[in-house]
Amino acid sequence: MTIEFLITSLIVIASPGTGALYTLAAGFSRGSRASVVAAFGCTLGIVPHMAAAILGLAALLHASALAFQVFKYLGVAYLLYMAWNTLQEHGALKVDDKVDARSALQVTVNAILLNILNPKLSIFFLAFLPQFVRADEAHPLAEMLTLSAVFMLMTFVVFAIYGLFAAGIRDHVISRPRVLTWMRRSFAGAFAALGARLALAEQ
Repeated sequence: MTIEFLITSLIVIASPGTGALYTLAAGFSRGSRASVVAAFGCTLGIVPHMAAAILGLAALLHASALAFQVFKYLGVAYLLYMAWNTLQEHGALKVDDKVDARSALQVTVNAILLNILNPKLSIFFLAFLPQFVRADEAHPLAEMLTLSAVFMLMTFVVFAIYGLFAAGIRDHVISRPRVLTWMRRSFAGAFAALGARLALAEQ
């Protein structure tokens, strides 16, 4: 593992995306516990993509236009659903001070699906991880697994920081109905924009 890998990973993880957006939304609407749960769910959501990259399955997705398109539009549909759901008073941005087991499960499932249903992640990891494995590496699989574990840990930490920041200022948001309405519309618009970007994505 190199410093270049750590820096590049941090830039990739910290860049705005569906996972970061959802973690922020969870922090604003449900507080610190929900934000950490969302960060954990988003981290779990990248596991299948990393596994696909390590096992070479992502190459099949890259080679098959039909598989890519099917996977892509499932992701687009889910992002548009999240956009619509966020606008609802009892949707993804429902203000709730209690995060019980059912609520935590809902946040986790939404976070996992947001990342699983993005075929670009599999192709990204297929191209990204091998760059940091030396050609003379004696145990390339072990090195790929180590890099994946570090990337996941960094993802969880960065997303949790985003979510906890949002949770820290949530009282200033939920106490003002107009601000809360603006927040719902902004997050919904962001989910819709990410869905549109994914719809235009090519292999």
